[in-house]
Amino acid sequence: MPKKEKQGVVVSSKMDKTVVVKVADYEPHPKYKKIMEKTKNYKAHDEQNQCEEGDVIRIVESKPISGGKRWSVLNIVEKRK
Repeated sequence: MPKKEKQGVVVSSKMDKTVVVKVADYEPHPKYKKIMEKTKNYKAHDEQNQCEEGDVIRIVESKPISGGKRWSVLNIVEKRK
């Protein structure tokens, strides 16, 4: 089974070797069928501390690294301006 990949925006990079990534998912409302944005935060492992707040990055599923960290940074798609 392939590992899951997600793309999102870095919300916080204050922790050492960890970034918090906000990932948006779009789903229709069950009753009204309007497309709703649902966001979720993921903690991802950033080995080189290269991500900054506002960067768009890709994260990939990995083995548990700590209590809440189960994702790793794959690459930086776009640096913040």
